[in-house]
Amino acid sequence: MRKRNESVTVEHERAASAAVPGPLDKGCSLRRSLRLPASAAAEGMKRPLGRRYGLWFRLRKLILWLLGMYIAIPFLVKLCPAIQAKLVFLNFVRVPYFIDLKRPQDQGLNHTCNYYLQPEEDVTIGVWHTVPAALWKNARGKDQLWFEEALGSSHPVILYLHGNAGTRGGDHRVELYKVLSSLGYHVVTFDYRGWGDSIGSPSERGMTYDALHVFDWIKARSGDNPVYIWGHSLGTGVATNLVRRLCERETPPDALILESPFTNIREEARSHPFSVIYRYFPGFDWFFLDPITTSGIKFANDENVKYISCSLLILHAEDDPVVPFHLGKKLYNIAATSRSFRDYKVQFVPFHTDLGYRHKYIYRSPELPRILREFLGKSEHEHHH
Repeated sequence: MRKRNESVTVEHERAASAAVPGPLDKGCSLRRSLRLPASAAAEGMKRPLGRRYGLWFRLRKLILWLLGMYIAIPFLVKLCPAIQAKLVFLNFVRVPYFIDLKRPQDQGLNHTCNYYLQPEEDVTIGVWHTVPAALWKNARGKDQLWFEEALGSSHPVILYLHGNAGTRGGDHRVELYKVLSSLGYHVVTFDYRGWGDSIGSPSERGMTYDALHVFDWIKARSGDNPVYIWGHSLGTGVATNLVRRLCERETPPDALILESPFTNIREEARSHPFSVIYRYFPGFDWFFLDPITTSGIKFANDENVKYISCSLLILHAEDDPVVPFHLGKKLYNIAATSRSFRDYKVQFVPFHTDLGYRHKYIYRSPELPRILREFLGKSEHEHHH
């Protein structure tokens, strides 16, 4: 019995000694237990490296794609000049959206009538006629015939030629109509062919012809009332084209007002914010400016003013980000020294940067009524004498 107990004790001690490692074995065992398998360690190291490599690969791919597009666009514009023409006109940009141009009263113009005129076969243009605020009550509920006859009342008329993009119902344009109406002017404006609800394809020749047609339509109804032409931005190009043609046929308007004008479309395109990223691209003129000329687009205000014989007023904000102020000033300097203006007033009115009028908010100026009253008053005096 003792032998049997001794043998059990010995076996128990052996098992215990095997289960409890010595000092050396204990450390080695602990290290072994903390050590990851080789495959798991390798996979853990690969994971952040793979993530970084994938991110860099995608970034590099994006950079190469952008670089490819940057290089391809000039060639695309050169091969398809119609693209550049679209960018000049921006007639496909219709803002504000979802307005019914047949209902100017929806824009707060309760004394405005919507017409449609046809300058040429297959061309129809939408026209708004806003009467002076003094006729507001009489205008309510009246038809087109009443509005046409109202042009013969003793109030001057302004033909407004808007810039690119948008329609005759653009917010800043509507606000200007209201200001001019409150000052006692009839305001007639329209969308060139291809803009708004007007039918036809846009071109410089077509836009100018549309303006000429509307001017003649006004003159046929306005009697001896003064008719002024007001162009804004791209509309200044249409305005000087129109007035040059009117002066050549010896039927000039009573005055020309240019708001935020440029010298010519090439200089404007070179200065436009959209051209910043390509301005120093090799062959910029060949790639971007020549296609504009190829499309028959010039809007050469600097040339036109040399053939214009009527009073000229230029309004330009110093902080204009679209048509740089220096282009308006340059145009004024050309006009002021032109022999064609020798017997007429040429005035340049700058608006300080602090006023924040930028490209299309000059109508907010509290000085505008005084500026127009003083300038157009002198023009009316010249008209009658």
